[in-house]
Parts: sequence; C-alpha cells; structure tokens
Amino acid sequence: MPSVDHAAVSPVQSACGPDACPIPQTPPRVRLIAIGDEILSGRRQDKHFSRLIELLQERGLRLHAAEFISDDEDDIVECLGRSFATSDIVFCCGGIGATPDDRTRQAAARALGVPLALHPEAARLIGERCAEMAAKGQGSADMSTPENQQRLQMGVFPVGSEIIPNSYNKIPGFFIHDHSFMPGFPVMAHAMMAWTLDTRYARWHHCESRVEHSFLVFGLPESRITPALESLERRWAGIRAFSLPNVGDAGGPPHIELGVKGAPDAAAEALVWLRSEVLSLGGRLDPPA
Repeated sequence: MPSVDHAAVSPVQSACGPDACPIPQTPPRVRLIAIGDEILSGRRQDKHFSRLIELLQERGLRLHAAEFISDDEDDIVECLGRSFATSDIVFCCGGIGATPDDRTRQAAARALGVPLALHPEAARLIGERCAEMAAKGQGSADMSTPENQQRLQMGVFPVGSEIIPNSYNKIPGFFIHDHSFMPGFPVMAHAMMAWTLDTRYARWHHCESRVEHSFLVFGLPESRITPALESLERRWAGIRAFSLPNVGDAGGPPHIELGVKGAPDAAAEALVWLRSEVLSLGGRLDPPA
C-alpha cells in the first residue's frame, strides 16, 4: 500500500470573474434536509446525500450538514423553523406530494407563518402534464375531475414561493427563503438540485479557494500525533487538520490517513510541516514489509 498524497474531494481554485463573484467572501453554508419515514425505517435508501455532494463539488461548493427527519408534520415544522432562521442554502427532499403522508408543504407554511395557495404557474404545468398523459390514453385532460383536482394539490405552496421546474414530469417543486423543496424521487430531485445551483447560486460557483491534501502514516498511534495536529491549526489560521485511523479491516496494515484542508498556499506549507512531524515522531510513510 503506497503512501497517498492527493488534492482530494474539492481541489478548487478561485475562478470567478467580476460578475460571478463580486465580493471575495465565503459562500453561504449548504445543507440537506431529507424527509421521509421510509428512509428512517430502511424501506428506502437515501440517495440525495451523496449526489448533492457531487453536484456541489462540481461547482466548487461543499455540503456543511445533513439532517434526516420523519414525515410527522410537527417534526418538520420544528426543523424548518430552525432552518428558516439561518442564511443557509438548504435543499429539502421529500413530502411534497398530495397523499396524507406528504406534509412538507403544509409544514413549511406553518414554519413561515404564511398561508398556502395554488401557484398559478404550478397549476399551468400540472395541467400540461395531465393533458400529455390524456393524449397517451392515461386519465383525462379535464382539470375539474376529482383525480386532477387532487393532482393540483401538488401545486399548493406557501404564499411567496417560486417554482422549481421538474424536467422529468413537469410537476414543480417550490423555492422560498433560500430553501428549495423537491420530491423524494432521485430521478426528479437531482436534476432540480442542479438547476437550482446553476440558476439561483451561480455567483457562488468556484468563489472559494480550497484544497485538501492527505497521506498515509504507518506505525504511529493517533495519540502521539494529536498534539502536532493541534499545533498545526494554531500555526496556520484557517487550516483544518484531520486524522482518519484505519485498523486494517480490509486486509492491509493498520494506518492513519492524515491531512489538511483550506487555502492552497497555507495548506501546502502545513502539509510539509505535518510530514516532518510524523517522521520525527517515528511514523513511516511506507507500509511495513
């Protein structure tokens, strides 16, 4: 197992022009809220977490936190109440359908203290979808039928919302207070995430210069290197050190992945210093023979 040195996860250099990133500051925090009993019970596996990380990395951004909550309306209201009080960019997946277990639209309105109303653009898009399905022999284009009236409930959003287009079946999500609400279906939600990032938040793409470097260390207990990691963060403000021990459960020898992340120049200096400290403390960069 050779030693590893990589500019990992998000080796992003600042690439924003004067229009894209007018103010040299850190982008807002990005968070994910996944809503659904089916995820918490294990009936379905979450696919939003990993895909959102990928979408953010492609744009020089990163995920700061994720939360998984139930379909209980009071739970959603409490979670969104805390979330709306922040300035974060938040992606909320799940619970915006029109069945009894879909309570996200109602909870968002309660958390904001605003009423719900049928969004006219959402109504138009849902009508188009119904007409398309009717042309295929599935259902009716008459929006007064009970079935289509129920479908229109999926366009009832908190007042003040804007729509998020759904390229899969036209049934939109909604956007309000930097929170993007979309279905739990990955085939719909992931395209809506990408659209939101590129349409609403393009000014933040690649505005943060950040790299991550790491290497493998053998024959060194984590307790011995910890003081050096603490010293590193004091020496280089804004640089974070990390330590990921591996007990060798995959068949290789036990080791630690040590690394640094932050601004490119400072991270490079800190990496050189950390390697030197590892060697001085008796660690090895090559696996035992």
